[in-house]
Amino acid sequence: MTKSRRIRLGVGALMIGIPAAAAAMAAGQAFASPAQAPLHINARPGRGDDGHDLVVTGTEASSDNGRTVVLEFARRGATAWTQVGSATVDGAGAFQVAVRLNQSGVVRVLDASSGSLTPFEAHARGDRSGGAATSLPVPIDVAARVRVPSRGINVLAGQAVQLRGRLLPSARGRKVSLQARRSGSWQTLATARTGSAGRFVLRYLAGGTGQQSIRVRFAGDRLNGRSTASAGQLTVFRAAEASWYNDGGNTACGFHAGDGVANRTLPCGTKVVFRYGGRTVTVTVDDRGPYVGSRDWDLNQNTAAALGFGGVGQLWSSQ
Repeated sequence: MTKSRRIRLGVGALMIGIPAAAAAMAAGQAFASPAQAPLHINARPGRGDDGHDLVVTGTEASSDNGRTVVLEFARRGATAWTQVGSATVDGAGAFQVAVRLNQSGVVRVLDASSGSLTPFEAHARGDRSGGAATSLPVPIDVAARVRVPSRGINVLAGQAVQLRGRLLPSARGRKVSLQARRSGSWQTLATARTGSAGRFVLRYLAGGTGQQSIRVRFAGDRLNGRSTASAGQLTVFRAAEASWYNDGGNTACGFHAGDGVANRTLPCGTKVVFRYGGRTVTVTVDDRGPYVGSRDWDLNQNTAAALGFGGVGQLWSSQ
């Protein structure tokens, strides 16, 4: 997250992953059960690997200055409560507790002296919207954090792609997926399980040529909510024969593309990525040809110069 947001639990509040109909429930219904309306918390930039901020505010019924309230947390599926924070009630009867959680569960606020439940609101740090208070336990859905480099990956069709990363907090056996954006939806290419330190290696055998955005997705489990991270862009090439020419005259497509290329069959205006000698350039089909031997492409002078390509030879093509 580049911008942190606070999300209050209450009627009409913004709740990540919760349908609008659920947010419109009456206050008495919205918190009738800890299983409803979980609050999703994401790591803030600059925090520790496992740090997730939760802010709890409320009013102690007795309004006695100096009284203590405690924030308790129970892991998802567990019955034991653990104190994770406390605060002193001020003269107006108000309090605030800020804690860091690294897994999902349930929180509640108790009066330290009487042990009775105290009304409170829970927020992800940063939001300023209003919300209703509740004295019932509130579900907290803490998102895991996927750490993976986001970069351009270039391979030939048939070669293996290997992507390393880490899922935090660390735990063995958690499932992550490598996904690619195709035809407007995300499709899974490979899956892997984390080791004891949360590290994983995703391996995928590249298929057809082309470019696609890729990401790593964690679907969520009992410890943490779902999370995704961009892994950059995957370009799969094929080896192709090419030559180059000076396109100072007219082109078959009726326009000059600057960085242009001639091809016998691709529609005019098609974008193609070439890679040669460690250089990569995206060009536009603006002419027809070549009609010599087994050559697939005829680069114009600008494209050839950008690639450092001379004469006739083999390069990588995304088409």
